[in-house]
Amino acid sequence: MPSEKLAENQISGAFGTIKDRDTGSRRGARARLFTLLAIIGPGLIVMVGDNDAGGVSTYAQAGQNFGYTLLWTLPLLVPVLIIIQEMVARLGAVTGVGHGRLIRERFGKYWGNLSIFSILFLNFLIIITEFIGVSLAMKYFGVSPYVSVPVAVLLLFSVTATGSFRRWERFMMLFVAINLFIVPLLIVAKPRFTSVVHHVVIPGIRGGATSSSVLLIISIIGTTIAPWQLFFQESNIVDKKITPRWLNYERADTIIGSIVVVITAGALMAVSAVGLASHGGTNKYTNALGVARGLGHYLGHGAGGIFAILLLNASVIGAAAVTLASSYAIGDLSNSHKGLNARFSEAKGFYGGFAALLAVAGTVALIPHAPLGIITLGVQAICGIMLPSTTIIVLLLCNDRAVMGPWVNSRWLNVLAVIIISALVVLSVALMVSTLFTSVDVIAVLKILGVVALVGLAVGLPLGLRRAAPPLKYDIDRRDWRTPRLTLLEPIPSSRARTVLMRCQSGYLFVAAILLIVRVIQLATS
Repeated sequence: MPSEKLAENQISGAFGTIKDRDTGSRRGARARLFTLLAIIGPGLIVMVGDNDAGGVSTYAQAGQNFGYTLLWTLPLLVPVLIIIQEMVARLGAVTGVGHGRLIRERFGKYWGNLSIFSILFLNFLIIITEFIGVSLAMKYFGVSPYVSVPVAVLLLFSVTATGSFRRWERFMMLFVAINLFIVPLLIVAKPRFTSVVHHVVIPGIRGGATSSSVLLIISIIGTTIAPWQLFFQESNIVDKKITPRWLNYERADTIIGSIVVVITAGALMAVSAVGLASHGGTNKYTNALGVARGLGHYLGHGAGGIFAILLLNASVIGAAAVTLASSYAIGDLSNSHKGLNARFSEAKGFYGGFAALLAVAGTVALIPHAPLGIITLGVQAICGIMLPSTTIIVLLLCNDRAVMGPWVNSRWLNVLAVIIISALVVLSVALMVSTLFTSVDVIAVLKILGVVALVGLAVGLPLGLRRAAPPLKYDIDRRDWRTPRLTLLEPIPSSRARTVLMRCQSGYLFVAAILLIVRVIQLATS
């Protein structure tokens, strides 16, 4: 099947440039290293952005309440991150369009619009939590939220509206580099290396498996793949003009980001364990500001200050990435192709949406007695509601031959992806149910969902492998294959299994949304 070759443009990254019409031929380690430096960015930024204010708070809570004993959860995150985000990266490089637009074109306006409006609402709530993180971090240094939050809003908009992808990426890399502050924090805390290794390798839970401890484990793993990450990385790859010829370097970028995010998470958990775990039980955690003050009290003011800086940096980079993901989603909704290389006068809608989200979210974060509990609940529940459908759609798109051609998933990758997505769905649904029904037995819910998932995998995987179409041969080098114009493609072939899957997703989203609305009303009126 012939493909429509899209015009290749120069890739201008934070650390290098790949010129137009470059064939991608590289000889020697030095040439490959410089190419990786030019490509690196989307994968690293999306992963570090995942360690946002909520991530830092979760890891600190795990360390304070459970010591080193939950470190074993972190290595589990690496394959999940790599496999899911590699599929997203492949979609961006091969199709050349944003995630929201791709869903609209292949699954129809209903699913496309539902995905886009849901991600916009979820991202808005997440951005509020990022500004709450900014205010908590700066409170440690005695700075009022009425100063720190507006300054953060202006900084984020100024960094993004430069009209240059390269300048934006360089600013983001500066924020990424600030994560190295974790090194002096580790030096001050001096965690025991043997204890860290022991608890990374051998699973355990301080105080035993209870609903609260299992729920925290679900939160640690469940925050690994946030829906906004799918929209961000695919569109950011398109914005940077990365094509399949450079996909292996983008895969390396994603792997590096996965390792960095897990190491940073483990360090935050270990530091909190050293400084705070011996000064309370498994319900001692209050918030991230309490962690900073606790570290300052028990390990010295410098330790508390460094933790506050890391929290501030995590909040800023999280807000930048999540807000940009929202701007990309707005562009997908309007079929706009504007990105970070466009000037403000050329992309008023793109930058206007970015500015509006920052301004409104920052304002909500400053409202006295704002319903922060309801906002946090909303973020957890909506992530749980959206994750099953978003990850399943990614898997379906990566098996769409009309869209992906020779870049469709291999059989072994489909098997791994189905197992990982099934596990994520189980954890996500359990998190959502426990958020909406606080008295539920989380362990019992996990057991029921786990049995259902195992039965489904035992029956579904063999059937899927048996019915899988054999790989097709293409006359063109697959590095040069790009998705034809989406409007010219044949609709996705209908099948009973696909129809049942999509209807089940739709029903689940509808019921879960109704339950969430009821829960929010209950909290607001209690």
